[in-house]
Amino acid sequence: MFALYRSRSPLLAIFPHHHPKLRGLRAMADGSAAVLATRVGFIGAGQMAEAIARGLHTAGVLPASRMYAADVNASRCKVFESFGANACSSNAQVAENSDVLILAVKPQVAEKVLLDLRPKLTKEHLLVSIAAGITISNLQKWAGDARIVRVMPNTPCLVGETAAAFSLGDEASEKDANVVKTLFQAVGKIFVVEEKLLNAVTGLSGSGPAYIYLAIEALADGGVAAGLPRAIALSLAAQTVLGSAKMVQETQKHPAQLKDEVASPAGTTIAGLHELEKAGFRAALINAVVAASKRSEALSK
Repeated sequence: MFALYRSRSPLLAIFPHHHPKLRGLRAMADGSAAVLATRVGFIGAGQMAEAIARGLHTAGVLPASRMYAADVNASRCKVFESFGANACSSNAQVAENSDVLILAVKPQVAEKVLLDLRPKLTKEHLLVSIAAGITISNLQKWAGDARIVRVMPNTPCLVGETAAAFSLGDEASEKDANVVKTLFQAVGKIFVVEEKLLNAVTGLSGSGPAYIYLAIEALADGGVAAGLPRAIALSLAAQTVLGSAKMVQETQKHPAQLKDEVASPAGTTIAGLHELEKAGFRAALINAVVAASKRSEALSK
C-alpha cells in the first residue's frame, strides 16, 4: 500500500532520475496528464461528487469544462453549471461524453442505475465507484465491459481533506490507478489496498470523522464545565484536534511520542490522561473501528 503526496511536478528537478521519490512524482505527473487529457463524468451530482469536481478544478488537475454531471435533482446539476461543468439530461448522456465515470449515487440505487446505463458502457470507460459497500464483483456484473475501480472516501472530501482508499478491478490498469490517485489527491490523500481491506477503511476513516466530532463535542463540553464560554470552548477544541493531526502528519513522530512530550511529570496532562485510561478511552476507539468494520462487511454481503 502507498500514500499519495501533494508534491507538484516542478520538484522532479530536485531528485536524481533513479530516486524513489522521483518515480512517485513521475507517476503523479503521468496521472495528472492522463486526467487533463480526458473527460470525467459524474453519475449523481451530490455533495461528494461536487467536492471532487471542485477539487479537480481548483487544483488545476482538470478544467470544469471537461466535466459532465447528471442527477435526478435538477438543482444539483445547476450547482455543477455554476462553476463551469456541463449538466446532462441523463446518465446515458454523461457516459457518451466521458472517459472516466464516477458513480456517486446511493448504494441502494446503484444496481438499477448501472443496469440502465450498461448499454452505453464499453471497455473504454473507467468506472470509479464511491458507493459504499458495493463490491467490485457486483459493479462488474452490473456495468458489463467497463473497467472498475472501487473507492472509499470520507466526508472531509467536502473541505479538501479526504482520507480515502481504493481497490482495482481485474481489468483496471496501472494507468487507471494513476488516474484515480490524481483525482482524489485533489481533495486529500488516498491509498491503494486490497478490496478485502476496504471494510477496515470504512470502519476507520469512513466512520472515523463521527468519532472525532464526538471527541470535539466532549472536549468543548469539558471546557464549558471548567468555565469557558461555549463558542470559545468549541473553537479551542476543534483547533486542538486540527493542530494535533497536523503535528502527527508533519513531524512524522509516533503519536505516543508526541503525547509523552506534552505530559510533564506530575502535570495537568498526565492527570487528564490517567482519567482517559480509567474510562477506557483507547479501547473504546479501537472497539468502534472494529465494530464499524464488521458492520460494513455485513452490509456488503
